[in-house]
Amino acid sequence: MKHYPAYIKDNWLKKTFPLKPLDEHIHAAAQWLMHAQSQAADGGVPHCFDVKKKRWWPSYPETTGYIIPTLFDYGNEYKVASAIEAAIRMTQWESDIQLEDGGVMAGHMGAEVITPTIFNTGQVLFGWARAYEETHEQSFYESLRRASDWLVEAMDEDGAWRKYASPFAPGEVKVYNTRCAFGLARSYQVIGDHKYLEAAIKNIDWALTMAKPNGWLIKNCLTLNPQSLTHTIAYAMRGILEVGAFTENQNFIDFAIQMAQKMMVLQRDDGAFPGRVDEHWTSKHQWTCVTGNSQLAINFFRLFEITGNKEFLFSAVGANRFNRSIQDTETENSNIFGAMKGSHPINAEYISYRYPNWAAKFFIDALLLEKKLANSQ
Repeated sequence: MKHYPAYIKDNWLKKTFPLKPLDEHIHAAAQWLMHAQSQAADGGVPHCFDVKKKRWWPSYPETTGYIIPTLFDYGNEYKVASAIEAAIRMTQWESDIQLEDGGVMAGHMGAEVITPTIFNTGQVLFGWARAYEETHEQSFYESLRRASDWLVEAMDEDGAWRKYASPFAPGEVKVYNTRCAFGLARSYQVIGDHKYLEAAIKNIDWALTMAKPNGWLIKNCLTLNPQSLTHTIAYAMRGILEVGAFTENQNFIDFAIQMAQKMMVLQRDDGAFPGRVDEHWTSKHQWTCVTGNSQLAINFFRLFEITGNKEFLFSAVGANRFNRSIQDTETENSNIFGAMKGSHPINAEYISYRYPNWAAKFFIDALLLEKKLANSQ
C-alpha cells in the first residue's frame, strides 16, 4: 500500500511542481540516471525504479545503450566528468555482455531466456558509436561493427526485420524498428561501410509500405493493440526523419512531417499528448505517456531545425513544459528525485508505478535541444 501516496498525488491532488530553469531539470534527471547506475552491480542502468515494490529492476542493455550518448552530451555541456566516466562504464559493460553473434539480448538482465533481438541491438549502436567517437577505444569500434553486421545479415530482402523478434513484444514485425535504421546510419557515419546506410534506407522504404494514406503506420506498437503508444509512434517517426535528413531524402522527411502534423492536433493545452492514438489519429485517452511526450518534443525540435516551421518549435516547448511540471525535485527520496514516470498519472497503463530509465534519458535529450535552440535564436 506504500504506493498509494503516488496514486493520490497524481489522481486526486493533481500535483504538479513549479517550473525551474532548464538547467536544473536537466541536472536532476542526469543525476538520477547516475544514481540509478550506482544501484546496479554490473555497470549498466537498471530498467526502472519500482514504486510498488520499492526496488530497482535489473540493468537493461537496450536503454543503457542509448543513455550513453545522453550522458556524453550532458557531461560535455556542463563539464561533468563523472557523467562521461559513467557513460564509458556503460559502454564497457555493453561490450562485455554482447552476444557471440554480435546481437544484444532481449529484455533486462533478469530475463530467463537469453536471445538476441533486433530492436535492442539497434539501440546500443548509438552508445558504441558515440563512445568510440569520444574515446577512440578499439573495442567499442569492434562491438559496433559486429552488431551492425548482425543487423544487416538479419534483415529480409524487402527491408523488414522479421527474424529475432523480441519475446517481450508480441508480433513478428515492428515498424518502429526504423529507429534501428537510424542506428545503422550512425554506424555508417563512424565506420563508413555503405552496406549499413543501404540497409537503413531499405528499412525505411519498407516501413512506408506499412503506411495508410493518412500517415498511420500499422504494426507499430509494443503489443498487438491497434492503438499505438506515442512512445512507439515517436520511435518510428524519429527513424524515418533522421534517415531522411542524413540521406537528404525528401520523401522520408515529408512522411515524418505528416505524422508530426497529425500528432500536433492531439496536443492538449497543458502540452501533453494522449498515451495511445488510433488509426484515425484520434484518441479518447486522458493519461499521457511521459516518454512519448519527450520523444515527440525531440522530433518536433528536429523538424523545426530542418524546416524552420515554428509550429513545431512551439509544440515541442509545450511538451517539455508539461514534463518539467511533473518531475519531482522536491522529494528527499533519491530513488525518485529527478526521475520521470512511465505514465501520468502514475497508475496508467504504460510502465505503471515505475520510473523507467529511458523516460529520464529522452527528457534530458529534449531539454538539451530546447536549450540549444533557445541559445541560437
